Amino acid sequence: MRRLAAVLTALILCGACSEPPQKEIDRAQGAIDAARAAGAERYAAEEFTAATTALQQAHDAVTQRDYRTALSRALTASERAQEAARQAADEKARARAQAEVAITAAGNALQQLRTALKAAEAGKVTAKQLAPARKTAERIDRTLQEARTHVANERYPDATASVKNVIPEAGEHIRALSELSNRSRTIRRRR
Repeated sequence: MRRLAAVLTALILCGACSEPPQKEIDRAQGAIDAARAAGAERYAAEEFTAATTALQQAHDAVTQRDYRTALSRALTASERAQEAARQAADEKARARAQAEVAITAAGNALQQLRTALKAAEAGKVTAKQLAPARKTAERIDRTLQEARTHVANERYPDATASVKNVIPEAGEHIRALSELSNRSRTIRRRR
């Protein structure tokens, strides 16, 4: 209700003035810059685009000496930019949480793979048979490091995407190692 009253008051005042609403345009630009810094381009793209479009419309209206429209569009740009910043903060927090969960799950899968490798070694599975799982474990370890770097750089969706195949891949090798261990035990018993 306050915003509506402020907009109406500004519109009435602007109707009487013959200067561009530079203060409101500058305020809208500041709000857009703050939203950009908050990650709105990535995490609240629709609202951010609406804000930048409204600001451009305000500039266009100034060029056409339509200061009432310029004021209205500048105020809209400011409000949309503030909303974009709020949305970006929420989405960024959600993306960070998803990335952390994905990295933890991938780390657990790597640990299970390493445990399966140790069990297979103890079960006398040959080095040649263990090689693919070892390579996968090394690759998963590098992938986890990369994902953690993405998180440190606040690129949460990239972190989540980088580890999305880790669990199924580790699971395949764990099953294969289990089968190799069982076969090796069966062969040793027959001897």
